[in-house]
Amino acid sequence: MDEIPLHHVYTYNAVDRAFWREHLEDWLPRRIVDAHFHFIDPCYQIETITEEMRRQYWVLETNLMPTAEVAEHCVRTTFPGREVQVLAFGFPTLGWDIEASNEYVRRECLRRGWRAMALTRPTWVAEQVAWLLDQPGVIGIKPFYSMIGYSRQLREGHLEADILDFLPHHQLEVINERRAWVVLHVPKADRLGHPSNQRQIREIRRLYPDARLVIAHLGRCYTRPHAEEGLLPLADDPGLYFDNSAVINPDVHELALRAIGPERIVYGSDNPVFYMRGRRQWRGRTYINRTSHPFHFNTEREPPEVEARYTLYMYEALRGIKTACERLGLGRDAVEAIFHGNAERIVADIESRKPAAASPVHAIAHSTEAG
Repeated sequence: MDEIPLHHVYTYNAVDRAFWREHLEDWLPRRIVDAHFHFIDPCYQIETITEEMRRQYWVLETNLMPTAEVAEHCVRTTFPGREVQVLAFGFPTLGWDIEASNEYVRRECLRRGWRAMALTRPTWVAEQVAWLLDQPGVIGIKPFYSMIGYSRQLREGHLEADILDFLPHHQLEVINERRAWVVLHVPKADRLGHPSNQRQIREIRRLYPDARLVIAHLGRCYTRPHAEEGLLPLADDPGLYFDNSAVINPDVHELALRAIGPERIVYGSDNPVFYMRGRRQWRGRTYINRTSHPFHFNTEREPPEVEARYTLYMYEALRGIKTACERLGLGRDAVEAIFHGNAERIVADIESRKPAAASPVHAIAHSTEAG
C-alpha cells in the first residue's frame, strides 16, 4: 500500500519511505526514546473546539489527540525496525478532564512498557503530586501555563505567566524529593531568553537540585536568535536538561549541541503535531510552517510540485538533528545518548527510587515495522 493513514489528516506515503531510507535508516540508533509525546482518548475532552478557536491558535488545527492504539500504530509506522520507548502525557489544558486523562495515559503506557508524565494543576497540594508520582509507570509531571485557569483565549490567556505561577514551590519540593522528571514548556512571548524565565529556572535549579528539570522544545527556541538569547546563558548548568522536540532548524540544533552538549539533550517528537506534512522556514526571529493541507494558517502555499515532495515534520526535525551532528563531527556515542541513553539513565534513576509496587510491570520496547 502506498499510503497508510496515521492520524487526523496525516498519512505515511512513498515520499516518507524514501526520505527514511535516504536520510535516517542508517543513522538513527536501533533504540529510541521519544521523550515528548501526547496521546489521550477524545472522550475525555470536555470543551468544544470552535472554528474561531482553531483560527486563533494553529496548534488546535494540527493537534487532535490520538488514542493509545492509534499512537502506537503511528510510532510503529514512522520508526520502522526500531525499538521505541515513549514518555507520554495528555493535552495540557483545562478543556480536558485532567484526572481521567492522567489515569488513561498511565494505564495505557503501562500496557505498552512506556512511561507516563502526569499533567498537574498549580492548585494541587503537595500530597496530590506525591500520590501521582507514586503510581506505577509515572516518572514525572507536565505542568503548563494554561493549567492556571480556564480561558477561551487558550494559551494566550496565560502566556505571560511566570514559571512559578504554574509550577509552584510546594510541588517542586515533592519533585525534588522524588528526583522526578519535569517537562517544562517555558512561558512568555520572548521564550527562554525572557529575564523572568532565566531567573526562575536558575532559582529552581538552586533550590531543587535533584529535580530532573527538562526544558521542552529547547526553550521554544525555534530560531537562532532565540537560541542565542535563551540557551547560551543557561549552558553552564550541568544539571539542566533539554528536549529537542518540535525543533527543525539545524542551526538551533547545532548551537544547542555545541553549548549544552549531547549528554544533556533528549530526543522528543512532539507528536501528533509533527505528523503534519511540510517544512518550516525561518525569517530572523520568526518562522513559517508550510504544509500541503489547507489549514486556516496555511496561507502562503508553495507550488504543487514542491508540496508533493513534502515529508513529515518529524522527519524534517530528525534530519535537522542529523545535520547538526554531522557539522560538529559527533560520533555514534553522542547520537546514542541523544536518542536513548540520556533518557534511559534518568528514567532508571527515578524508577530505582519508587516503591516496589509502583515499578512498571515490564520494560520495553516495541520492535516496529512500517506497513
